[in-house]
Amino acid sequence: MKLRQRLFFIAAITLVAVFISLPETVPIRFKSKMVSIDRRWRRPPLSLTLFGKNFYRDFSIKQGLDLQGGTHVLLVADMSQMPNEDKEEALRGIREVISRRVDLYGVSEPVIQTSVVGEEYRLIVELPGIQNVDEALNLIGTTAQLDFRELVVSSDEAEASNGAEQSEFKSVGLTGKDLKKSRVEFDPNTGKPVVALEFSNEGAVLFGEVTERNVGKPLAIFLDNQPVTIPVVNEKITGGRAVISGEFTTTAAKNLSIQLNAGALPVEVDIVEQRNVGASLGQDSVSKSLRAGLVGLTMVVAFMVLYYGWSGFLADMALLVYGVLTLALYKLIPITLTLPGLAGFILSVGMAVDSNILIFERMKEELREGKPWREAMELGFGRAWDSIKDANIATLITAIILFNPLQWNFLNTSGQIRGFALTLSLGIGVSLFTGIVVTRTLMRAFYRGGGVK
Repeated sequence: MKLRQRLFFIAAITLVAVFISLPETVPIRFKSKMVSIDRRWRRPPLSLTLFGKNFYRDFSIKQGLDLQGGTHVLLVADMSQMPNEDKEEALRGIREVISRRVDLYGVSEPVIQTSVVGEEYRLIVELPGIQNVDEALNLIGTTAQLDFRELVVSSDEAEASNGAEQSEFKSVGLTGKDLKKSRVEFDPNTGKPVVALEFSNEGAVLFGEVTERNVGKPLAIFLDNQPVTIPVVNEKITGGRAVISGEFTTTAAKNLSIQLNAGALPVEVDIVEQRNVGASLGQDSVSKSLRAGLVGLTMVVAFMVLYYGWSGFLADMALLVYGVLTLALYKLIPITLTLPGLAGFILSVGMAVDSNILIFERMKEELREGKPWREAMELGFGRAWDSIKDANIATLITAIILFNPLQWNFLNTSGQIRGFALTLSLGIGVSLFTGIVVTRTLMRAFYRGGGVK
C-alpha cells in the first residue's frame, strides 16, 4: 500500500471512530446578524442485518454497577416440591435462565450469585443501569408460558343461555417447548414491531395441522394465560413460522422475545428484597479517577513533545488516534466500563507510548552512527519491533489468563477483573496498530520535510 493510500486509510477510520465516539447528542449553536442556529444534533444508531442476523448498536457507553448504580434483587426459590438431591441443580438452572435473559436484554456486567442459607435457596441479582425495579422484576421473574388455542363452539349450555351457543378457546398442545427461537421484526406495512416465532420440527408439523383445520377461524396466542393476539387463519401455514402481532412497543416486543428464548424458570421464585443501589464508588471517586487519568495523559503528551520534538508531536497524534479508535471499539463491541476496566485502558496508553519511545531511541542510535534520517527511521522501527512484540505478547498472555475465556473454575471468574483484562487486551491490539502503523506513516509523510509520495 502506497503512502498516500495509507494516510487516506488512517484518516478514514479515524473519522468513522470520531463519529462513533461523539456523544449521543451534540449542541449546535451559531449566531450572526443574518443566521441563528440553536439545535441539538442526534447521532443515529446503527441497525443492519447481516447473514440473517440483526445487528443493533446505539453507540452508548456501557457502565458497570460501580460507576452508574442499578438494581439489586434478592430472590428465594420455592423448593418445597423438589427432591433434596435435585435442589442444587434446580438453583443452578434458575441462575442459567436468568443469566440468559439478562444477557439477551443487553445488561452488561451483571452480578448473579447463588447461595444456600439454612433451608433457603437464594439468588442475588444486580443489574447495572436498570433503575426501574419493576422492569428488573419483569425481566428476571416472568415465566412467559406460550400457548396456542383454537376456538371451540359448544351448545351444552344452550338452554341456560336462551339457546345461544357457548364458545371458548382450548389449547391445541402447541406451547413454548415447541419453540426453536423468536426475534423482533417490524411489519413492512405498518412499521410496528412484531415477534417472529420459529418452531422445532415437531412444532412445525403440529402448527401446520392446527392452521389447516382452522382456516377462516381465529387462532389465539396466549402468554401466561392472557390473550396476546387472536388472528384469523387465512390459509394453512407450513414451514414452522408464525408472528405475534399486537399493540407492542419496541421494548415490549424485545422483552417478550427475550423471555420466550430464555425459557421458563424451573421452579417458582419469590421476591424477598428489591432496591435501587447507587454507584458503589460514588460520583466523587469516579470524577477524581478520571481527572487523574487526564492529568497523567497530559503529562505524557507534554513529555513526548518536549523530549522528542517533532517526532514526539507525531507520536502524540498517533496517541490521539489510539484514544478515538479504542473508545469507538468500546461502543461497538460493546464493552462495559468499570473502574478496573478504565485502569486497563490507561495502562494500555502507557504501553502505546512505550512503543514509540523504544522506536525513537533506536532511531537516535542510528543517527549517532551517521546514517541519513530516513534510513535511521526505517531501521529504528524495524529493530525496535522485536522488543515491542515480545513485551506485548507477554502482557497479552497474562490478560488472556485473567479474562479466562474458557470459564475454567480454577482461574478468575470475577466480572470486574475480566473487564480489566478485556480493556487491556483490546488496548494492546490498538496500540500496536497506532504505534507501528500510524506513527510510522505520519513520520514518513511529515518528519523533517518528508513529502507524501
